[in-house]
Amino acid sequence: MSYENVVFPEKAVFLVTGGAGFIGSNLCEAILKKGCKVRCLDDLSTGKQENVDIFLNEPNYEFIRGDIKDLDTCLKACKGVDYVLNQAAWGSVPRSIEMPLFYCANNIQGTLNMLEAARQNGVKKFVYASSSSVYGDDPELPKNEGREGNLLSPYAVTKRADEEWAKQYTMHYGLDTYGMRYFNVFGRRQDPNGAYAAVIPKFIKQLLNGEVPTINGDGRQSRDFTYIENVIEANLKACLAPHEAAGQAFNIAFGGREYLIDIYYGLTKALGVNIEPNFGPDRPGDIKHSNADISKAKQLLGYDPGWSFQQGINEAIEWYKSNL
Repeated sequence: MSYENVVFPEKAVFLVTGGAGFIGSNLCEAILKKGCKVRCLDDLSTGKQENVDIFLNEPNYEFIRGDIKDLDTCLKACKGVDYVLNQAAWGSVPRSIEMPLFYCANNIQGTLNMLEAARQNGVKKFVYASSSSVYGDDPELPKNEGREGNLLSPYAVTKRADEEWAKQYTMHYGLDTYGMRYFNVFGRRQDPNGAYAAVIPKFIKQLLNGEVPTINGDGRQSRDFTYIENVIEANLKACLAPHEAAGQAFNIAFGGREYLIDIYYGLTKALGVNIEPNFGPDRPGDIKHSNADISKAKQLLGYDPGWSFQQGINEAIEWYKSNL
């Protein structure tokens, strides 16, 4: 792991919003292993209680069921906190197109509430989830911070707005903020169920059950799939990043590029099944290709992702085989 040597003060207190979700629960686990205190805030709208029940016997763990759309809840949750890892948001490009008002309230106003609560409580560092969707229709690869295209979905709009608000809080209020532009994160505890499930866990579950998966489009779209361990590293290192790096957003990825059709057949081979996929229409709002330049995160955060796509997918397959 590339974050084994990341050290925090013994009594450091972390608040992880969306802590019962896929990324959030993995962050809670990593922080607890470092001997720090973790306060998990989640309304369980998309997160799962079972993701954090494993921490209930941990003396350094506290769970608050609450909604980031409520400022009072955010203020109470931030009391006595050193570092905020703000992961609370609703994902899914297609769902955001169906629910634009909710996405604005949850992803923008909710994040703004957390920024204000962190400011009022004197939080040292505010690290938050952004997304590669902010690159929109910019066709150039790899994706570079500062070269963004037209946004293609309400979800992308919410993440871009979060970045702008975070910049304001660094500029005017002295709150050190760091945006994590995640590129297609995958790994243990990612939900394989539902119409908006991420593609890797969904394919794995369907193939294990002998079902025929559907690939949206021709399968030639490419993504910079990023294993969860790399994301944990980025968040923890951002908490120790210098003030000079604050107010900015960073690509968090491995820096590779995988085609969906290749991933599909790789999964069938790894799982020992011979199932041909169905092909459906392209999803509205989706970008065709994605690949990150991670040099800025390396330079300013010390980010050095140690998990390649292949290493990550091998681990993920084993986890799902044992937990589905």
